[in-house]
Amino acid sequence: MASCWAPEGAVQDQIDATLNDAVQRVRQGLNGGVSAHFCQECGDPIPEPRRLAVPGVQLCLACQQERDKHQASYAGYNRRGSKDSQLR
Repeated sequence: MASCWAPEGAVQDQIDATLNDAVQRVRQGLNGGVSAHFCQECGDPIPEPRRLAVPGVQLCLACQQERDKHQASYAGYNRRGSKDSQLR
């Protein structure tokens, strides 16, 4: 589905760029090292299976889900695919 102005495969390039940006953002947020035994937000114990599955984990599952939900609202959108960025 190429238009007269877009090169062949431009749509797939935008999709790939969006996925790569999301993966990079997630990788930057990963912790390493020693996992905490108690959540830094609420102080509840972090279960051992979670500590083993996520190296360097600092939050319990409930607090992590809340943080992820909050960050998702600020994630924005792919500027490469917006009409504004194409018109500039």
